[in-house]
Formats: sequence, C-alpha cells, structure tokens
Amino acid sequence: MEGVVDHTMRELLTDIGGIDTCVTEFIRVTEHVLPNRVFYKFCPELHRQSITASGVPVRVQLLGGKPEPVAANAAKVAQLGACAIDLNFGCPAKTVNKSDGGARLLQTPYRLYDIIKATRAQVPKHIPVTAKMRLGFNDRSNYLDNAIAAFEAGATEITVHARSRADGYRPPAYWETIADIKQVVTIPVIANGEIWSVDDFLRCKNESGCDDFMLGRGLLSCPDLALSIKAHQLGESYTPMKWSEVCDILQSFFNSTTDLYPQKHTGNRVKQWLNYLRRQYPEAQNLFDTIKRYRTKEEINQALSACASTQNTSLTSM
Repeated sequence: MEGVVDHTMRELLTDIGGIDTCVTEFIRVTEHVLPNRVFYKFCPELHRQSITASGVPVRVQLLGGKPEPVAANAAKVAQLGACAIDLNFGCPAKTVNKSDGGARLLQTPYRLYDIIKATRAQVPKHIPVTAKMRLGFNDRSNYLDNAIAAFEAGATEITVHARSRADGYRPPAYWETIADIKQVVTIPVIANGEIWSVDDFLRCKNESGCDDFMLGRGLLSCPDLALSIKAHQLGESYTPMKWSEVCDILQSFFNSTTDLYPQKHTGNRVKQWLNYLRRQYPEAQNLFDTIKRYRTKEEINQALSACASTQNTSLTSM
C-alpha cells in the first residue's frame, strides 16, 4: 500500500499485535540496481535482522517488469538481510501499470513466470520469494494461468487479492476463486481483499479454504482486527480497542511523521489514516472535520489530546 504502510505504521500496528508478517511498500525497479540507501529508506528494519521492534518479520516488496533488474535488486536486498522477497503483480494504479508494473503483468503470465524464475535463481534458497497478484487485469479470466505460472516459476507462496485490476476496490471480493487456485498449486495461498471484520474473515475462510490471510485496508480501519481474529480462532473473549486508545496511537503516529514533511503538509498522514478509521469509528469523521484545515503541529496535537481525554473522561463517568 504505497504511501500508507511505511515503517512507522508497521511499528505501530505490530506493537498492537496479532500480525505475523509485514510487507513493505513496493520499491520500483527499472533498469539498474538501486543503492543501499533506497532499500534502507523503505525497510529500515534491515538494520535489525529484518524485523520490527515487536519482532515481526518484514518482507521487502519489489515491483518491476523486467526479469534481470528485478532479480538483481532482489539479490542485492537479500545481501542486506531481507528475510524474504515479495514481488508485486497486483498494484492497480494507472501510473504503475503504464510504466509496465503491477497488475499489468497479469495480461501475460509468461512474463510473470520469467520475473519470478529469474528472481528465484538469484536469491539464496533459504530466503522465500513470494508473489502478490490479483485475479487479472481487464477481467478475471486468467487467474489460474497466473497462479500456475507463479507456482511453476518457483514462488514460495502466493497472496491473492481476490479482484481484478478492473474491479479496483469495489466489493465484492471473489474469495471462491482462491479456492480454485488452491486446487492447482501445492504452495501456500494467502487470501486478501475485503476483510474488514471477524465476520468477513470467517466468510473468506469458508469460501477460499485458506488458512492464512493478508489484511490491508481492513487493518488500517480497525487497528486491532488481527488481534480480534486471533482471539476468535482461539475461542478467547476480546474487548475491541476503544476510540480513546486509537486517539493515543494517532497522536504517536502524528508526532513520529509530521517532521518528515514540509509545514504545508503537516498532519496529512494522520488525516489520511482518519479516512480509513472512520469506517470503524464514527468519531474519526468528527476529528477529521476538526483538524482538516489545521496547519500547525501545535493545533493538531491539541485536538488529538482533547479527543483522547474527552473519551477517557466519558468512559470513567459511566
């Protein structure tokens, strides 16, 4: 998720818990091997054995349309300590697809095969090479061809976002197609797409037949969704995170990211996150409306502090 799940967000979400593995934002590969600083920028966890502060492994994701450069960059980041390499064949963004990356490659399964095959040959055998894909580009007609290509090329596992590029993010996700993929490959298949709640997870599990799942927008909307799912699987009771707790996390996120951007963009990252959170927490819309025109760190911090303290006061008085 470009521009959203950077290392700061990974630190916060893995600290909440329930997450077994993370994947970086995609790193664009063109013709050349990228310098070390690019890999460290996208994955500073490389400085500590490719894990977050909470001990969750982080895979480095690459995106590109040519086998040799992708493979060479994968070999480079493996030398830097990546625990796994993930290859992006799922990004639906027009700018990415026009530059021969992401879901566009699903139109030609042989190209997907060549990229994975070359990468697998360049990366040490003990380091997984995984693939993220959608069900197709203009339609969902060739998802089995792409899954088989990834499998035969040597992918360690496949994560399937159960929509085509043309479907975008419009519901539904076609989880039943993932069950079809599981019938034709013998590597792990991970289900992704439209999992916003424990009930969604249960339906996805039933329709896809998967044992493993990737959470994206659902986790941004509900930061403790992974914990809720794991508690349900273990038959344990779980109290969802209160809005006041979310406000505390938002403030930590804001103070960790605000100095990374020019003053005119102060608060953009926290406003972006609120756009996801309002699906789960109606209070997020009110907070967004309050801070949307704020441009200083002091104003936004004050609003975030007031949000958390107001919620805590009301909870104490009950």
